[in-house]
Amino acid sequence: MQVRALSGRTYPVVMPLRPRRGVRPRTSTTGPHCQLDQQAPPELWGRLVYEAFRLPHVVEGRSQVSLAASRALLLDDVERSSAPEASLAYEPPAEPAHLHGVTDTSMHLCLPAQRAKEVCDAGWGEPHGYADHDTEIMVYGPRDDAELVVVLALLSESVTFARYAGGSHA
Repeated sequence: MQVRALSGRTYPVVMPLRPRRGVRPRTSTTGPHCQLDQQAPPELWGRLVYEAFRLPHVVEGRSQVSLAASRALLLDDVERSSAPEASLAYEPPAEPAHLHGVTDTSMHLCLPAQRAKEVCDAGWGEPHGYADHDTEIMVYGPRDDAELVVVLALLSESVTFARYAGGSHA
């Protein structure tokens, strides 16, 4: 399955989304944009962090746009995206996503606008509270193993979106 971005390019979608079960978690209405309840259990959060930084071409770094406790997914093969809607950061390197701290467990990431809307409509996230583009969303922390699979797939899609937008898609 593919989605089309405003640039006209298409990007692969890892998996179709089923609706997230239950009510959405509460999130902050003032900065910083964070998840207030239904956080991932610590062991599951640790697995998410471990797997996120095993994604191809991802290195861990400090986010340019989030709190110090956040862990940025930075691309080792894309310095600056030619599509600003594919990175949360304004300056290089490309930052397609960052994971918030263990007391929050949500993450901000970029996806093509159509896919970002699908994610939010299915209850997996919400528009970023301080977004510059409709590609920026918050994805809620996973509550169990099945949700971990979905969240990791969305992180992978975000990395792919940034790599394709940056001209690297090897």
